[in-house]
Amino acid sequence: MSEDNKPEDLASLHRRLDDLEHAVARRVEETCAAFFRTPQRAAGQVLPAWRRRTRGERRWQVAACTAVAIGLQVAVPGRLAVLRPVWILPALQGILLLALVLANPHRIDRQSRVLRTLGLTLAALISFANAWSLVSLATGLVRGTEGENAGPLLVTGAAIWLTNVIVFGLWYWEFDRGGPVARALGTRPYPDFQFVQMASPQLAPPDWEPAFADYLYLAFTNAAAFSPTDVMPLSRWAKLAMTLQSAVSIVTVALIVARAVNILK
Repeated sequence: MSEDNKPEDLASLHRRLDDLEHAVARRVEETCAAFFRTPQRAAGQVLPAWRRRTRGERRWQVAACTAVAIGLQVAVPGRLAVLRPVWILPALQGILLLALVLANPHRIDRQSRVLRTLGLTLAALISFANAWSLVSLATGLVRGTEGENAGPLLVTGAAIWLTNVIVFGLWYWEFDRGGPVARALGTRPYPDFQFVQMASPQLAPPDWEPAFADYLYLAFTNAAAFSPTDVMPLSRWAKLAMTLQSAVSIVTVALIVARAVNILK
């Protein structure tokens, strides 16, 4: 081999190595894509949907329940609201909800830091507004400035309690295994909540995975029973969140029911 041909041979070798690297990368991508498109198997059995990549859940369930939580704030008297006029904060929350729906109206399976930040901000605003109303109502009941009539008191208490259920359902849904997008992509294998279908997969179809309705049910039973029922918290943050929700529910029910009974007597 002559000295003049060495640079050309080296350049040709580099080109071949680059072509080989690109071919291997394409093959790996195709294999991974096929792996996620087909039901994954372990020990001869199809893995359940909550343990593998899926299409993601539909937006309408969480959007409808969030709209209900926003509307329930209007049922709370203006003196218990954070801002006045009372429609300012619900209007802001409605704008955030509309932005989320327009940006991702169908299935929640697209990674976006902006959309996740908007979703968490919306949940935080609803939580703050509801907590403010609860604290204002509890303070008024203790001081005797609230709860003169049983009917309006029960309506206000029911609105606060139901908003508490929805907003904690949102928090559970937003953080379990990293959130709805992370669950759809299957990036986190360890759940924060153990549903019955996870412990007994033979009782559920292979395509079952937790959706917002399941987290709403979890929040409702925890608020009604003041303790876990058939869904068990596994991580520490899940246990602390359920403890906080139970405490809020106890305060709401105890104060409002006690005051209403006294009024009715």
